[in-house]
Amino acid sequence: MLIVFSLFAAFKAQAANIDVTVDRSPVGLNESFQITFIADETPDDQPDFAPLEKDFEILGRSQSSSTSIINGQYSKTQQWKLSVMAKHAGELTIPAIAFGKDRSNEVSLMVTEAGSREIQAVDDELFLEVEATPENPYVQSQVLYTLRFYRRVSITQARLSEPELDNAVIEKLGEDSNYTTQIGGIGYQVTERKYAIFPQQSGTLTIAPLQLDAEVITVGQPRFNGFFNRQNSQLKRITSKAVTLNVKPIPETFAGGHWLAAEGLSLSQEWSGDIARMRVGEPLTRTLRIAAIGTTVGQLPEIHRTLPVDEVKTYPDQPVLNENKGAEGVKALREEKIAFIPSKAGRYTLPAIEIPWFNTRSGQVEIAKIPEVNLITEGAATPTEIEMPHAATGDEVKNQVQTATKREEVVAPQEDYWRWAALFFAVGWLTTGLYFGLRRSAKPEEKTQDPIKESLSGYVKSLKKACAENDPQAAKNALVAWGREKYKVASLGALADHCEARLRDEIMYLNACLYSADREDWQGKKLFQAFSEHKAREQFGDKSVDNELEPLYRL
Repeated sequence: MLIVFSLFAAFKAQAANIDVTVDRSPVGLNESFQITFIADETPDDQPDFAPLEKDFEILGRSQSSSTSIINGQYSKTQQWKLSVMAKHAGELTIPAIAFGKDRSNEVSLMVTEAGSREIQAVDDELFLEVEATPENPYVQSQVLYTLRFYRRVSITQARLSEPELDNAVIEKLGEDSNYTTQIGGIGYQVTERKYAIFPQQSGTLTIAPLQLDAEVITVGQPRFNGFFNRQNSQLKRITSKAVTLNVKPIPETFAGGHWLAAEGLSLSQEWSGDIARMRVGEPLTRTLRIAAIGTTVGQLPEIHRTLPVDEVKTYPDQPVLNENKGAEGVKALREEKIAFIPSKAGRYTLPAIEIPWFNTRSGQVEIAKIPEVNLITEGAATPTEIEMPHAATGDEVKNQVQTATKREEVVAPQEDYWRWAALFFAVGWLTTGLYFGLRRSAKPEEKTQDPIKESLSGYVKSLKKACAENDPQAAKNALVAWGREKYKVASLGALADHCEARLRDEIMYLNACLYSADREDWQGKKLFQAFSEHKAREQFGDKSVDNELEPLYRL
């Protein structure tokens, strides 16, 4: 009973995590907006929203909950949505709300003065407002383009065009937000939509006006008619103003090779084990992450660098790319996992990683850095000490561990009985070999050749030549021919599935270059280097004997 009570008390002691979000920021005075409280567990009690009434007027509230069971894991979330309006302008704080003993976190919010916008309205019943921030961006940096549709009449449907801009990447951000506001004492319903625009060249660029067609219900007609009656409506067309961007080029102060403009950036690393006590032949995985605000994931550079140390082999996995498009803009994440396998005991230093980037908020060049890392490798583990780490990567790692195990088995002490038995069989094998060798000495030597190996060798030579001449089409033909003979596949995509991470990435890059305008810029050096390493590791694996080790899985 004491154990059950303790477990129950410990379960109840776990505080619910309560997140707070707003549907947009900033908001204007006399504009309604939505605050959402999300709890990942059932809170201790119902929320007390009284602290909100100091700076906000609560217009409405709703509550919902959802449950899910995924792979046997039960989860429940609860939501409280409040429609509120700020009582005064300035930088306000949504205070921490008590849910019994549980509490939400505080959130800052900027509220602008009413009537601060310049409204270009042809018809005061319907009009569009657009703005771009900033209007003087740097090339490939983020511009937030906001559209607001104001209306004080009832409409049945509306069709809106999309923003267009040459030499730019345009991404829609999140879902539309709806709220009410007042302009000159008149109430309006507002639908707000946001885009992120990344201009790809410097100079003057103009975002064309947007056009909206709306079916407006005729004044004086009832909102809802009989089943067989039709609502009288009138089509109205409105347009927004054009927005001009003065895009600045890469500043001369930026000396980095890869131009990266962002509003914020972080660089971090994580290891799967103790880097001060590595073992020869055992893998250790390093995870590198780069996260940025205000840039696309395609702009994030490769983090991992090739090591100048031959005694530590590296096996990078395919990078994980993620992009989140919220109301505040685009957030990008790149994650790389690399398995390190030392082949010799000693102390090794991984060089520091530095990524220069341009901070668009401060207008300054900054450097994200991971300092150099010292790896200390001890002797090889015994077979009973070798464990299969969760962060293992590929069949190459399995071969390395198998080799380490075999090496330990060879040096194990042997009993005298087996020594004499081995000597006896060695003498027998030697005698048999001499006998058959003398019998065959009178026959002429016949050279036997493997036609499959002959053809594979020819395809490798063709691939080497194509890579040296930077000819992507010839490289594709050689790879496909090699893959057809080796793995019975007939395409680059199918061949890539049989290759380790580095060669797979180079094959997919070749495949992409073949169907892009940059095929003439393709360089074959990396592809043939990855191919040679894959071939060497494959030959090493063929010589390894099977044992009872469990397979290592790539992350």
